[in-house]
Order: sequence, then structure tokens, then C-alpha cells
Amino acid sequence: MAYENLARLAQVMDKLRSPGGCPWDSEQSHQSLLKYLLEEVYEFIEAVETGNRDDMREELGDILLQVYFHSRIAEEDREKPFSVDDVAKGVIEKLISRHPHVFSDTEVNSSSEVLENWEEIKRKEKSRKKAHDGVPSGQPALSLASKLIYRASKNELSTPEHPAHNIEANENALGDQLLSLISWAMANNLDPEAALRKAALKYRDAMGQEESD
Repeated sequence: MAYENLARLAQVMDKLRSPGGCPWDSEQSHQSLLKYLLEEVYEFIEAVETGNRDDMREELGDILLQVYFHSRIAEEDREKPFSVDDVAKGVIEKLISRHPHVFSDTEVNSSSEVLENWEEIKRKEKSRKKAHDGVPSGQPALSLASKLIYRASKNELSTPEHPAHNIEANENALGDQLLSLISWAMANNLDPEAALRKAALKYRDAMGQEESD
């Protein structure tokens, strides 16, 4: 299977960024492009949720553009430049090292074991000492809280108590409860995103303290 269009995309991006290219493209930085990266990811999520295959292909292309754009900017760094080929090389090495059940002789019996191995290999590669190391605090509060609780449970740390009232253990019931709680917060002039982020960061600090004790 040929991938000549990937090489061509790199050439097009190089021309846009080089002298005589596009003034707007040449002015962009990693920081200025972040909002576009987030926007494209959310648009792809919407395309998946609606099942629109044409939109999925287009939005994946927009995400790929962001990868090539950031990589082209990175080539210009004087101290530590890297290219889109370096990015691809890193991904290849990561996939091979974190799938020893495919590329080596490790045996697994389920996808859950695959995830556990992935997390353990990742922890060793990055020399992480705390369970919450590597969890980006800038992500949305709900995904932040979910990731922290996942890491805590895998490392046998304390997790937040469950609500006192019974909730059916299915996504529809959970979604209704969360939506109701957000509605209550808004009615009381409370910011649910900020509140959950504050609680999640407090929980993160507690995780670190528990590991230190």
C-alpha cells in the first residue's frame, strides 16, 4: 500500500511555512494552533457520533493537518528540532514496545490485561513514581477525574465514596443523574466544570499524600 499523499502533505506544509509561502501559516506557533487542534478533535467526535463517514474522513484530515503543521513548526526549533518523520518513528517504537503480546513472547488473555500491561510499561518508560504522574491536569474535569480514579484503583489507592442513594449501573441512568446535578449547579450559580476540577485536583494531591505515607 502506497502512502505518497503523506509525503506530499509534508511538501505542501513546507511550502506554506517557507519564505514566499502563506503569511498566516508562517505566523503560527504551537500555542496559537492549540484552539484549532481542540476544535478539530471535537468535530471528529461529532462525526463519529452521527455516523457520517464523509465528515469522519474530512475531520481526520484536519487533525492530520494539525500534526503536520506542529511538526513543521518543530523543525524550526534551534535547540531541539524534530520532524513529522521523527513523530512517526516515536509512535512506531511506542506501539511495538507496548504490545509485547504481539511483537514479543508476552501472553495475555483479555483486553483488560493489555491495558494493564500498557500502563505498567508506560510507567517504567517514563520513570513515573506517583500514580497520578503523567495525567494532564488541563483536560476537561470529567475525564481528569475519571483518569485519576482509574489510576488510583489500579494502584490500590483510596477512591472517592459512592453516592449514598442508589443509581442504576447503566450509562443512561448515570447520564440522567449527571445532567440533573449540572442543572442543579447552574440553578444555584455554580460552575460544575470548575467545581469538579477543584475536587479532582484536591483528590490528586490526596493520592500523592497517600503514596507518601
